[in-house]
Amino acid sequence: MTHVSRHFVVKRTATGLGLFAVMSIAAGKRMIEYTGPIVSTKEVERRRGKYFFGINTRWSIDGSPRGNTARYINHSCAPNAASFVSGRQVWVWSRKRIQAGEEITMNYGQAYFNDYILPAGCKCERCMAE
Repeated sequence: MTHVSRHFVVKRTATGLGLFAVMSIAAGKRMIEYTGPIVSTKEVERRRGKYFFGINTRWSIDGSPRGNTARYINHSCAPNAASFVSGRQVWVWSRKRIQAGEEITMNYGQAYFNDYILPAGCKCERCMAE
């Protein structure tokens, strides 16, 4: 599967699918919004999916719809992007300059890492090099 947009392309990676920059992105730029329906924490606990993004202690964004291009951003222990919550929105910003063709990555946080990544082993570029 390859999904193409003006700024990003989704393509295969070691962990499945990943989001890649089509053109260079300067450091400190807002790149993409993590979108989806807002669901309660109780609903997140009931459904236990991988695409929930907590925005506060009561609410999360269900990022599972394929129209949410940001859902393809993979975890990295040395990420080039970071997320910021603004009200009920989550924006992804570049932490450093991202070259055209480079995969966009974020650190998913310790809880997600422990629940989903650690059991299978981290496959980010930094961990695979160690």
